[in-house]
Amino acid sequence: MSVPVLLAITGAPWEADVVRRTERAPGIRVVRRCVDIADVMAAAASGQARAVLVADDLSRLTSDAVAALHARGIPVLALVDPTENGAPFGAEDRLSRMGIERILPADVSPEDLGRAVTDAVDAGPPASISHFSGGFVPTTVEAMRTDPVPEYTSGNGRVIAVWGPTGAPGRTTIAVGLAAELAAQGLPTLLADADVYGGTVAQLLGMLDETSGLAAAARSAASGTLDMMTLAKHARQVEPQLLVLTGLSRADRWTELRPAAVESIWQIARMLAPVTVVDIGFSIETDEEISFDSLAPRRNGATVATLEEADEVIVVGSADPVGLTRLIRAIHDVRAIVPSVALRVVVNRLRSGSLGSSPANAVSDALGQYAGVQAAALLPYDLNAVDAAMSHGRSLVEAAKSSKLRKSLQQLASAVAAELPR
Repeated sequence: MSVPVLLAITGAPWEADVVRRTERAPGIRVVRRCVDIADVMAAAASGQARAVLVADDLSRLTSDAVAALHARGIPVLALVDPTENGAPFGAEDRLSRMGIERILPADVSPEDLGRAVTDAVDAGPPASISHFSGGFVPTTVEAMRTDPVPEYTSGNGRVIAVWGPTGAPGRTTIAVGLAAELAAQGLPTLLADADVYGGTVAQLLGMLDETSGLAAAARSAASGTLDMMTLAKHARQVEPQLLVLTGLSRADRWTELRPAAVESIWQIARMLAPVTVVDIGFSIETDEEISFDSLAPRRNGATVATLEEADEVIVVGSADPVGLTRLIRAIHDVRAIVPSVALRVVVNRLRSGSLGSSPANAVSDALGQYAGVQAAALLPYDLNAVDAAMSHGRSLVEAAKSSKLRKSLQQLASAVAAELPR
């Protein structure tokens, strides 16, 4: 039985030749010719086809569209100009970054074309794979452009998501503090602000600009042009070993952070730095996925995608009765989303008062009894240190070196660094 295929090569100089070859290809039949990716998505949603064949320059083709087709179980194959030689940043390289694994020359024979399509359908869409090249955060982007990348011992660049429930438990303060402490220990670190509800990493570090490094990286990822050098270009260096991808300047720009693009960013980040710390928003609800339009943007999609991509999730809660209740529920919620990910629980703003005279014991008892975990770190309530850092637009490493909070974050960073692959 012939495999039904969508053909989207309108406008390509070799369109007529490809149409003739496709019609003669054994084992496949073209059920519809599409003019752009929107036409492809509509036809795919109707269940007309089991594979899609696109031109390398198809209008509005992005990694998000490819991921959406793969989610429907529809493999995507691409045709490129026969003169394409697979050079870096060429059409083949760009399509590969979008997630298209099967790329064929436009002058492919009918027999080979039919075989490629049927093989792709039998194999199914490709799985997402992360790679690590042993790279490092450059001292400057200019140096990266001119100097060869040194060879380091191969390993797995780790992605650490800093997450917590609603109620401002201090996620961003801890994400910034952890990244700064890792960098201060000589570990090249990338700090990213992926909070779609109100990221403030740039403000905390005194970078009051309107340009979002993460959004720019997402655009590059969607077009298949994101690589290690491009990601470093979108980031800003704030310390010798610390690069920062600033977040959205306004919460209503959340549609710029599509899950497929965000996943690509973290995969490239593994090549850029041994550790990436990501500050993400509080909400992980997925109710919007049951809307009538399954391809509609998901506000929490970037958050969920980051949790799924992360090697470790630091769950942050506040040391008060309300904060602990939210934290315990949050631990169960995140385990439901990513059951296999490593969790490290951090309780912030520890102080005497609402938890009695022994707040540390109260926190440990509550977490052990109701969540089955122990806190990896208990961070003291040190408002003076936080105020000093915020007023200077600096991390605690620079603004409050001797504070109790800084020392606790330093110990947390040491524990994290000890578990990183060398």
